[in-house]
Amino acid sequence: MSKIEHKQQLSQTDAAAGNGSAERPPLPELLAVRRAKARQLLPPGETQFPYSFPDTKPIQEVHEHFAHLAAGEETEEVRRVAGRLAARRGQGKAAFMDLVDRSGRIQLHARLDVLGEEAFNRLLQIDLGDLLGVQGIVMRSNRGELSLRIDDYRVLAKSLRPPPDKHHGLADVETRYRQRELDLMSSEEARQVFIDRARIVSAVRSHLDQRGFIEVETPVLQPLYGGALARPFTTHHNALDRTLYLRIATELYLKRCIVGGLERVYELGKDFRNEGISTKHNPEFTMVEWYEAYADYLDEATRTEELVGDVARAISYSGELDFESPWRRVGFVQAVQEATGIDIMAHHDAPSLAGAIAASEAIASSGLSLDTDGASWPQLADDLLSKFVEPHLRQPTFVIDYPLELSPFARAHRSQPGLAERWEAFAGGMEIANAFSELNDPDIQRERFEAQRRLADAGDEQTQPYDQLFLEALEHGMPPTGGVGLGIDRLVMLLTGRSTIREVVLFPAMRS
Repeated sequence: MSKIEHKQQLSQTDAAAGNGSAERPPLPELLAVRRAKARQLLPPGETQFPYSFPDTKPIQEVHEHFAHLAAGEETEEVRRVAGRLAARRGQGKAAFMDLVDRSGRIQLHARLDVLGEEAFNRLLQIDLGDLLGVQGIVMRSNRGELSLRIDDYRVLAKSLRPPPDKHHGLADVETRYRQRELDLMSSEEARQVFIDRARIVSAVRSHLDQRGFIEVETPVLQPLYGGALARPFTTHHNALDRTLYLRIATELYLKRCIVGGLERVYELGKDFRNEGISTKHNPEFTMVEWYEAYADYLDEATRTEELVGDVARAISYSGELDFESPWRRVGFVQAVQEATGIDIMAHHDAPSLAGAIAASEAIASSGLSLDTDGASWPQLADDLLSKFVEPHLRQPTFVIDYPLELSPFARAHRSQPGLAERWEAFAGGMEIANAFSELNDPDIQRERFEAQRRLADAGDEQTQPYDQLFLEALEHGMPPTGGVGLGIDRLVMLLTGRSTIREVVLFPAMRS
């Protein structure tokens, strides 16, 4: 084949496959062309692509092992790599291709005199997006790029659909979220986010495991949801003929493990809340909750600082947030008053309806933009923090000592009436964790459940149901306990510099 013919063949192949600058044919035509090529790419006598391609090395490992090679230097060492074809260039009797796996990219150097005419010409029929296994010697080109000279290759799978544009990737955000495989295929940055996410999860588990916590698993389908103030997803179990709920938190079951004597437990997994979707909220999300006997909320603040600091170091975080201990601490009442001028506790001792009305009037007179219609006093207190304090907490901060009504599972503050021993941790303008000195008095817990029931009867949809089994567990005696819930998705957002939760959830919930 002449040099001109070879260039023409590359150009025609790329245009038909949608890989070059030429306008792409309609998708059905592309699919037909690529299906026909799939048969042509099989070696003579074979009817299907290989079942495996053993002894492959990650591309990054090849780069690291041969980093010492000088420009123009060639080794005699053979390596096998596999991945997706991402680019190619042709020069007469040679072709250059880029192969990508999750660890990186490497240049492939194909030569007519090495492969022979039949194998070399078949290689030129490969489309961008096809999966290729390659064996060859490692070398560094005269231009200084580490390369693998192809001595042998196998097409491992045929991509019937053209990949995203090699220069612009996926410009449409909706497509990136709905078809994450295309995002991962076309973007090294997207792949790195989810590699980092896996390392973050591993580092969280490692930190807790090394400190004597044991990982347990509690039900996802629960006969009664609890452990948070949220609306659940509801389902029906046919065999049991009963309504069940996807869990909104793991708290109550984990505290029953503490009652049983496990003393330090955690669970890392999915929770589900039937609520709105935003840059910070997805209906299914990942949380780690841990509970520790003989500790309180201040102990858990220290543990959280240490855990998040370790996780940040595990992925070599270098952003603007400072996760090193100690984090700033500010009281709930003080934080709200500094941001709004309202002393929310001034209306705390009034009866519930009168307190809500007084708080609403104070908010209206202050000129703040906040919907107070029909809101309870606890809702107003929480809304003031969420809207006027939370967005401004950029550096890691503990907001401590919440109003008791916002904390149905926290112990009353040991020295400040009306407050609970609870904190929430914020960073990057959003909540990332929540913790209590856990309430362990069954009689007080029963009173709290009754108060939640009254709020529900008044129309509040985000209340804690009355859980008799949990009360019975507390009646067996639960030691003093500190507990924390840490949002994994939001932690990943902070540590990878992402501004929306959909960037760090592989397949987020989307409208139809």
